[in-house]
Amino acid sequence: MKERWVGYLPALLLAALAGLTYWLDQKVQPQEAHESSPQDPDFLAEDFLATRMNLDGSPRYSVKARKLVHYPGDNSTALDFPEITHFDPDTAPVTMRADHGLLSNNGEDAYFTGNVLVRRHAYRDQKEMSLRTSYLHVIPDQDLAKTDREVTLTSGNSVVKSRGLEFNNATRSLKLLSQVRGTFETPPKDTDVPLPWERRR
Repeated sequence: MKERWVGYLPALLLAALAGLTYWLDQKVQPQEAHESSPQDPDFLAEDFLATRMNLDGSPRYSVKARKLVHYPGDNSTALDFPEITHFDPDTAPVTMRADHGLLSNNGEDAYFTGNVLVRRHAYRDQKEMSLRTSYLHVIPDQDLAKTDREVTLTSGNSVVKSRGLEFNNATRSLKLLSQVRGTFETPPKDTDVPLPWERRR
């Protein structure tokens, strides 16, 4: 598709997820071996917020959730109502929210379910953009995001819907898998050009 914004949100989503998996790899680690059932959690946090900073002190990304639970048996992490924000000094922040999140084996795969929303707010002359779906599978190491569910991509008054999406950030390729339909906002004409009856004689 010619509209560049269609592939922009998945790319920012992968950047945010890369930050989340790095944070989990550094922070969600058992302090010492102990005897327990594989189903027993070894790390739990409620109503938490973690922010990773750039060297200049500005925020790079933040992760918050109502609850985070790490399970040593399969090295997975479950999150209730996760919210991941990726900060870029040149654009507006991009936030991803979902009802539930599951990261397997220290974030090799990330699964988000229930009211998944990726949003970049409007800034300067750029319109707000969003991606909505009920399920999203992200593979950060492969720069891949995909879903087989209904997806809605929105930029201003332009809307594209599809059944299924695959985005490869390494190759910058986006596939809308089936039942693709949409409407595109027509850009306004140059308002600086005077109408004939407005021209001075």
